[in-house]
Amino acid sequence: MQQGMEGLASIASDDERRLYRKVVWRIIPFIFVCYVLNYIDRVNVSFAKLQFKDDLSLTDASYGLGVGLFYVGYILFEVPSNLVLQKIGARKTIMRIMCLWGLTSMATAFVSSPLQFYLARIVLGAAEAGFFPGIILYLTLWFPDRMRGRIMSYFVLAIAASGTIGGPISGVIMQNLGGLLGLKNWQWLFLIEGMLPVVMGIAAFFVLNDRPRDAVWLSDREKDLLIANLKVKGGSDSRSGTRAFLLALRKPMLWVATSGYFSVTWAGMVLNFWSPTIIQRAGVTNLLHVGLLSAVPYMIGAAGMLVFGYHSDRRLERHWHFFAAVAVAGCAAIAIAFSLWNSALSVACLAVLAIGYLSATALFWTIPTGFLSERESAGSIAFISSAGQIGSLIAPVLFGYVSVLTGDLRMGACLVALVLFGGGSAVVSLKGYAKSD
Repeated sequence: MQQGMEGLASIASDDERRLYRKVVWRIIPFIFVCYVLNYIDRVNVSFAKLQFKDDLSLTDASYGLGVGLFYVGYILFEVPSNLVLQKIGARKTIMRIMCLWGLTSMATAFVSSPLQFYLARIVLGAAEAGFFPGIILYLTLWFPDRMRGRIMSYFVLAIAASGTIGGPISGVIMQNLGGLLGLKNWQWLFLIEGMLPVVMGIAAFFVLNDRPRDAVWLSDREKDLLIANLKVKGGSDSRSGTRAFLLALRKPMLWVATSGYFSVTWAGMVLNFWSPTIIQRAGVTNLLHVGLLSAVPYMIGAAGMLVFGYHSDRRLERHWHFFAAVAVAGCAAIAIAFSLWNSALSVACLAVLAIGYLSATALFWTIPTGFLSERESAGSIAFISSAGQIGSLIAPVLFGYVSVLTGDLRMGACLVALVLFGGGSAVVSLKGYAKSD
């Protein structure tokens, strides 16, 4: 036993950095690509909207409703999906989710009325449910708490990549493929961007390992070190996943954390679903140019998020970093509404919003995973994600309604900022409570 511990200490002191680099390169690139595809398929509707709005007789308010209805299916199936993942593993769960959402996205190309659009969005949400919280849970099974700021940033970087890659690609498709084989440009957008998730979903079954002990590409000593590092936080939990989750619902910290994530989704709604519209209203009419310019905020936001994540890990502080991120996003949301007279200024404000939104998303998930046990995490992470996504359901509807009512985006932007500051304050309040819990 003593010899084994000495062996682990030797690995920890000499090769731990090399080991985690090996794990990162094995896991992160694959799930990164999966999440890029996930986000492209979720938000490509913002580009399709530039053309199918008239084809389907949609107003800004009805478009906002369609965007929000995605989260009905998403919310309903989030927790069950993660509890199933805890039982059958990530490989099978991710394969099922990706194949279903890819097929649903392709089917959206053939909607012909607002009602069909609404139904397609609900089904897409149900298909995607469990992917994001499932990956968050999966990462906690491989990386210790002290590394999660950077690791979550690498994962959330896929949001920026999807905006950087998805914008120009969507712009090219929308600009050039209209009329091919009798299909409109927005139909080609859904068809092309729905194919790859099916392929990657099948690949997930063969590429991913559910836990370190299942990885044939790790030595026994490396597996032991990974498992030992994950157990530093606490002892074993013999409760079932469902029972542990139900008991975790009694923790006030869980509900406060949920309110924090609720606020983050409001910033995401502006960036992911309204950026093309904002850029277009600022005077950019060429669809390819709209796509290219929409990539700029994500690139700048990615750089800012990596700085936030690195600084948070270095200081081992999460709550105030999260508050700073949502404060940046809230101020940027207000600035966007007053910058529509100039396209360059609008893109700059969207870039600041992206820094705040992406940083807050990455940093947030280091907070609940710090006070939840492994058994509690499956259902609780999904609960936070699904309950928080109520913001994604409500925000686009209210934002679109207020925009129609007032004729501009200013009041909607102020509402977004108010929600963000409230959520940031709630998460900061957890700092002292967590220490005394």
